[in-house]
Amino acid sequence: MDLSTKVRAAFEAAFPGNDFSFVRAVPATDRKFGDYQCNDALKLAKPMRLNPREVAAKVAEKLSADEAVAKVEVAGPGFLNITVSGAWISSRLGLLAADGNLSVPQIGKGKKIVIDYSSPNAAKQMHIGHIRSTVIGGALDRIFRTLGYDVIADNHLGDWGTQFGILIKGYRELLTDEERENLTVATLEKCYVLSAARAKEEDGVWREGCKAELVKLQQGDEGNRALWKRFIDISIGEFERMYSKLGVSFDTYRGESYYNDMMPGVVKRLQEVSLAVESEGALVVNLENENLGVAIVRKSDGGYNYTTSDLACVESRVKEYQPERIIYVTDARQQLHFKQWFSIAAKLGCTTKLVHVPFGLMSFQGKAISTREGNLVRLDELLSEAVKRSLAIVTSRRGSEEASSNPSEEDIRLAEQIGYGAVKYSDLSHDPITDIDFSWDKALALDGNSGPYLQYAYARVNSLMEKAGVSGVEGAFSVEESSERSLALQLLEFPGAVVRAAEAYKPSILADYLFQTAQLYSSFYQNTPVLKSDEETRRARLNLCALFGSVLSKGLSCLGIETPKRI
Repeated sequence: MDLSTKVRAAFEAAFPGNDFSFVRAVPATDRKFGDYQCNDALKLAKPMRLNPREVAAKVAEKLSADEAVAKVEVAGPGFLNITVSGAWISSRLGLLAADGNLSVPQIGKGKKIVIDYSSPNAAKQMHIGHIRSTVIGGALDRIFRTLGYDVIADNHLGDWGTQFGILIKGYRELLTDEERENLTVATLEKCYVLSAARAKEEDGVWREGCKAELVKLQQGDEGNRALWKRFIDISIGEFERMYSKLGVSFDTYRGESYYNDMMPGVVKRLQEVSLAVESEGALVVNLENENLGVAIVRKSDGGYNYTTSDLACVESRVKEYQPERIIYVTDARQQLHFKQWFSIAAKLGCTTKLVHVPFGLMSFQGKAISTREGNLVRLDELLSEAVKRSLAIVTSRRGSEEASSNPSEEDIRLAEQIGYGAVKYSDLSHDPITDIDFSWDKALALDGNSGPYLQYAYARVNSLMEKAGVSGVEGAFSVEESSERSLALQLLEFPGAVVRAAEAYKPSILADYLFQTAQLYSSFYQNTPVLKSDEETRRARLNLCALFGSVLSKGLSCLGIETPKRI
């Protein structure tokens, strides 16, 4: 039984017949006052017409009888400061170590969710601007799966629209036979740029030709459809090459084209319930009474837009999966769009919880990412550079010229684990909504809050266990010393950190927890003899080290970061 459950039981014993489901014991903000604290007596005092300290005192009396509690004190206006017994800590550590899921509660069992993330445009190379949605979404995907949810990861590709008329025209008339034969995403991107430039010419002939190709595609022309499908297949192949490096995978790739035929039905339903009205030739939904402006659902030329597509998409997902919620991980600049169509979906009767996880902008080495500025770094280039820099670190630690000039396959694989992990953690260690600046020095630092620092911490504890000749937890834990106790209490917070990260849709919460845990482990190891202790103490402290390694590995895995055994 966890401590929050015990505290709720004490409230119920002191004041039977009330709802105490909201009561929580949380880690103390200052450990000199206790291990945990509970401030919920203050919330209960007013409805009970009692003094908060009186409420807290009655609860403390009941709680002090529990063998898990070494001491409980009432402080301030009615705070409960709780110190737990060493025996309780040891028993909870044992339960954590014995559980293959490290006591992470399976709160998602029987529940299904859809996570919509990454969503690059077809026929274009992925660049550094795609990294945020991909790694944040990928981490949330893993975190929710760890909590027992049945997750459907969907990559909502940009695979339809005007750009394909431009592409098809360019493919037929601007590419060489060799380029058409050996088509790549890079060639498609080049083709689009050249064709789009021609479309801007004053005589408009090329532009009209592009429109004609688009109309043929939309009307189902066999040749254009075959070309379009080839473009999509090549794009997905390239995307998957990038995703394999980042440890990201999707259950479905359903782009805008998948919902194309559903959009007229969505507009019809909006008209039937008088939500969509005509305005200057377009159909719009007026949301001004919600301070959300006006949302266009059918343009004046009869075309549809993202609002219509997203409404069709959510209807399709709800019908097929019956999810408990759908999570969208996109640029913060799209917040109004999501608020608008979430509101419209609710008005159409959608009861599925819709969640937008917005993220801030990314700059690179102190400069805004911009095509015009010439620093729109391709994702492939970024990841290759990460491996190159990591390999330099790995081989320099080997201390030989041969290792530097002729790295082994093992060194290259290790460099990939470090490099890709560094890129991902440099993003995930920040609150998603914040703007971030990617810096190689920070990302690859072996000290401070970085991916390599945490990977190195895991490698060190793995080396310690090998040196000690043990492979895992066996027997009891030791929590007598203050450094042992601090680390032990921190390890017990792992399940809660995973839950909080999911509830807030912030992988950064878990990243912060792992960094703090690694720091406490470092302090413990520096101040507490492990291998040179007497046999019983040695074994107990090694158990604490082993459990730290398991927590760190599991936590980094939730973030999609590998933990090499040696660095």
